[in-house]
Amino acid sequence: MSKLTDKKVIYRIIDANINRLKEGLRVCEEITRFILEKRSLTKMFKDIRHRVDALVKKLPEKQTLLRYRASATDIGRNLTNKGEKTRKELSDILFANIQRSKESVRVLEEFSKLTDPEVSGSFKDIRYRIYELEKNITQKISALRNRR
Repeated sequence: MSKLTDKKVIYRIIDANINRLKEGLRVCEEITRFILEKRSLTKMFKDIRHRVDALVKKLPEKQTLLRYRASATDIGRNLTNKGEKTRKELSDILFANIQRSKESVRVLEEFSKLTDPEVSGSFKDIRYRIYELEKNITQKISALRNRR
């Protein structure tokens, strides 16, 4: 079987990006909850996380994804760039994790086409919700900066 058609590879990609997406969303949720103290934004991130959980149930089951996980030997595990290790302020963390979430949900949108095209469309909807959240948060942070 070619790597181009190997379900194991697809499952590894899906698994890694589910984790990356949920981690990014959680970081954003914590910042909107504890730092910005914006209930509506916090709820939006929480709702998206729960929507992701519902979609994940339509993908190959967690045990199948875990069976093909290879974190210890992943060639990307130790690849970092300078920007990943440096954050000057909390908004840098927030926007890095929004970007992480957008990228991950895009990967899930593409690769879930190979397992469940309907789920792919739902990931696309989530991606656009994150775009709107990013715009909303940018406006809130700008307003906070202007108050200083």
